[in-house]
Amino acid sequence: MLVGYAQVSSDDENAQQQLAALRDVGCERIFTEAASEASGDRPELTAALDSMGKEDTLVVWRLDCLTDSMTQLIEIVETIEKRGVHLRSLNDAIDTTTSGGRLVFRVFGALANLGEKRGHSEGA
Repeated sequence: MLVGYAQVSSDDENAQQQLAALRDVGCERIFTEAASEASGDRPELTAALDSMGKEDTLVVWRLDCLTDSMTQLIEIVETIEKRGVHLRSLNDAIDTTTSGGRLVFRVFGALANLGEKRGHSEGA
């Protein structure tokens, strides 16, 4: 199943384009986060992930719809991977249902591990 996730604001011209693109690729459900909410807990992203099963695909317009922070992006990618869910970004050429997309996903995982090791060594 394809599940869409969009981050929009009420005055965002791009909102309709994002939502149309998610519908056009066949997303069965689309969860929409207000931009003001997206910087915090992202309850709609949590709801989207909770609605998904193993091998489902989370589809986003761009990776920055998930978060503007590399640290948070890595955390989200780890969560997605642990759930067995795929990630597809329509404008970033990332699709973890493909071998190239899985490679990018593993790079994110490696960055997360590097960050964890660095954090432990700085605290020592």
